[in-house]
Amino acid sequence: MRWKTAEYSGWGRVLKATGDIARPEKMAALRELWKDVKAPAIGNLRSYGDAALNDKGRAVDMTRLDRLVTFDAKTGLLTAEAGITIGEITRTFAPKGWIPAVLPGTGFATLAGCIANDVHGKNHKAGSFGQHVTNIELLGANGRVRNITPGENTDLFRATCGGLGQTGLILSATIQLIPTPSGVMEVRESRIDSLSEFMAMLEGSTAEYCVGWIDAAVNGEGLGRGVLEEGEISTHAPDIALKKSKSIPKDAPRFLLASPVVRLFNHFYQRRVPSEGRKVKRPMQDFFFPLDRVHDWNKLYGKPGFHQFQCALPDATAREALTRMLELIADSKQASPLAVLKRMGAGRAGMMSFPMEGFTLAVDFPNRPKAAQLIGELEEIATHAGGRLYLAKDALARPDIIAAMYDELEDFAKIANDVDPKGLLVTDMVRRLKLRDAG
Repeated sequence: MRWKTAEYSGWGRVLKATGDIARPEKMAALRELWKDVKAPAIGNLRSYGDAALNDKGRAVDMTRLDRLVTFDAKTGLLTAEAGITIGEITRTFAPKGWIPAVLPGTGFATLAGCIANDVHGKNHKAGSFGQHVTNIELLGANGRVRNITPGENTDLFRATCGGLGQTGLILSATIQLIPTPSGVMEVRESRIDSLSEFMAMLEGSTAEYCVGWIDAAVNGEGLGRGVLEEGEISTHAPDIALKKSKSIPKDAPRFLLASPVVRLFNHFYQRRVPSEGRKVKRPMQDFFFPLDRVHDWNKLYGKPGFHQFQCALPDATAREALTRMLELIADSKQASPLAVLKRMGAGRAGMMSFPMEGFTLAVDFPNRPKAAQLIGELEEIATHAGGRLYLAKDALARPDIIAAMYDELEDFAKIANDVDPKGLLVTDMVRRLKLRDAG
């Protein structure tokens, strides 16, 4: 197996790593490699910070291990290799009447990446991705392959879901797909004028899928305004062709995300929806993966890259915390147009899984000198509110903040250290946040 030295980064392009990467094309090649070298796995690098980085070390690129293994058309149980993307699964099986139960915001996330980060979707009642995984084929640091399930290997399974690859390499997994009557979404778009209205609409929505775009650049009377999208899978609509994808060929100039430009864009983006709302039909992939049609959209933030702050907040403290956060963000004049507010359900599959019942706010910030300070203030608000930060998006948090947010961290660290006592699978994020020191 050849190793190639390369520089790579998370999707935010702020944190980078340089090291040797191997890219096996078959499981046999991976197993042969594993006899001599143990290293963390990487996928399509869609986590934003350093969750998948191993600077000055080695990493195993799993993206060519992307084959479908088995599918039961009666039950919807699918077994596939780790490197297949969630978008490819959706494209393949939606015409057959099945889709993954939980879909993240990008179809470029790999199956193993969805498990390792226990991703969530727009249907908060369905819980997290890992709750729909019935089996994981896990290659341990000791060279042993184990099939783990939520019932028979509960602790190891819960340390693997949301565990950032610290318990072993996910070779394949079996997931429960859900029936879908079509590949078309019927979407109700509503213009929202305040944070109170937004939260009430999210809480009261009966739609299967629900997500909100929020204008994070405005303060005062317009605080929390935005657009709510409520989606249901159509039972009768004919397929709608996806529009041709576009690409960002080079890094955008800095002025593109200057505060006056962002405020103007946000104003017209909200106003495109009539005051009385409207109904539209959209291809399923366009609804679930709206930014995937713009390849390399992270280049819009320019060469310095960007940070995303995403937190989950419990119901009891969410209103006060969100108000304070949005006020700080608007006053800072640093927000980009990409900001999302969603309702989140209680379900999560792992010890280090992000979801909690309440609300989640995600906001992108261009990587500028004041961004880190602002995000630090937002993290403190989330901590005092009893919330959590999403490790798949983090690049700046401190170890003490994460320890305060994740009450099963010690249990997770003990299991990870038991199955990988030499720390062969440790990544930059695990080192930065000291995620395995507690065990």
